[in-house]
Amino acid sequence: MPHKTALITGATSGIGRATATLFAQNGIHLILCGRRQERLDALQKELSAMTNIYTLNFDVRNKHHVAEVFKKLPEKFSEIDILINNAGNAHGLDPIQDGSIEDWDAMIDINVKGLLYITKAILPHMINKGAGHIINIGSTAGKEVYPNGNVYCATKHAVDALNQGMRVDLNGTGIKVGAINPGMVETEFSEVRFKGDSERAEKVYQNFTPLQPEDIAEIIWFAVTRPPHVNIADLTVMCLDQASSTIVNKA
Repeated sequence: MPHKTALITGATSGIGRATATLFAQNGIHLILCGRRQERLDALQKELSAMTNIYTLNFDVRNKHHVAEVFKKLPEKFSEIDILINNAGNAHGLDPIQDGSIEDWDAMIDINVKGLLYITKAILPHMINKGAGHIINIGSTAGKEVYPNGNVYCATKHAVDALNQGMRVDLNGTGIKVGAINPGMVETEFSEVRFKGDSERAEKVYQNFTPLQPEDIAEIIWFAVTRPPHVNIADLTVMCLDQASSTIVNKA
């Protein structure tokens, strides 16, 4: 699939980074978005030998910045064929009565509103050319609710609903829309959720074999390389040891 351009949000770590690497290896031109410029620079240096890279440093929560950034893309990156809505986070793991409003705002603003802002900015070009592919990175938390997951689960249920809504509204436009919903993936996710408590974060992935970011990247690549008439609408993936959000076989 040569000479296509993909935009990946949350590209500097985890699933986003693994997807960027796999796409670069396959010659996809990349617009990599993230909030950490030094990581964007390092990733650009690493991948630029394989493909054309353009980086954007911004926060998906800033709707005005998002709108402006995409009006000023260089010509050779102006036609985006694939959008990977990957940016997302979880803050805290508290029962609803003890939850932090700041944590709630961060999850809703990034996981839901940020996804909408990016999609809104990209869609007009896809609609004009009658082609495009949007992959929304959801979660098993968008399929079930687990104890203390409350607002995070709500945001991922919203992603699930938006994925379905996009697919319905864009039917007939030539744009594919689908979601990949991972279970437990060993990334910085838990460290963010536990606000830098590395010891607590590491315990999440101990005594079983979780998914790796590369596993999800390969599934995303599979989805975007199907024939034109095939759309992977909604795919949930867990590691062998995980049966649900609360049932994990730990040795």
